[in-house]
Amino acid sequence: MVEQPRPGRLDQPRERARLTLPRFDPEAFGRWSEAAARYMGTAKFIVYMTAVIAVWIGWNTLAPRGLRFDPYTFTFLTLVLSLQASYAAPLILLAQNRQADRDRLASDEDRRRAAMAKADTEYVSREIAALRIALGEVATRDFVRSELTRVAEELDEAAQRRHNLDRRQRGQRPHRDNHGDLDEPYDATDDDHGSTDPVTRGTGGRGRRESST
Repeated sequence: MVEQPRPGRLDQPRERARLTLPRFDPEAFGRWSEAAARYMGTAKFIVYMTAVIAVWIGWNTLAPRGLRFDPYTFTFLTLVLSLQASYAAPLILLAQNRQADRDRLASDEDRRRAAMAKADTEYVSREIAALRIALGEVATRDFVRSELTRVAEELDEAAQRRHNLDRRQRGQRPHRDNHGDLDEPYDATDDDHGSTDPVTRGTGGRGRRESST
């Protein structure tokens, strides 16, 4: 049994009939419009259009009246050129819009790359500054050589001062003779007090006693 279609409900609004338009690929149409606009902007198109218009006017002016399909005032030619211009303008505008979209995307990409390049440059600059600071604290070969030279000179100066001081002390020390006595005038009391020989010590004692008596 065939089911009858249900009538529309009164509590719901009726849907309007939609006009369905033919579908097309916008990308393909955009590429075709760009190709057409690019061709109309070439010298070849201008030369061909000029040749067609010249032949059209020449035929409808010089040909026999029975063979003229667009006599003077060239109304049909004017209609054709108007139709061509009416289609050329939207095609050129569409191509310009697509080119503007590409330019905007390219500018956004360039801006993004410029920002990345700037960030990379700042990072590299900071790293170079850090390396420069670190290298400033590292002892280089020339610095070590200069420090070693300075230390060697200081050691040489200290050794020279020590040598001069030793010579000065050696020159101020009193000179002794072969017997070990000082270079002073001989005194008998020195022998009496400094001798360790008992005979001499005794003789010296008697001499003192005799002198006292």
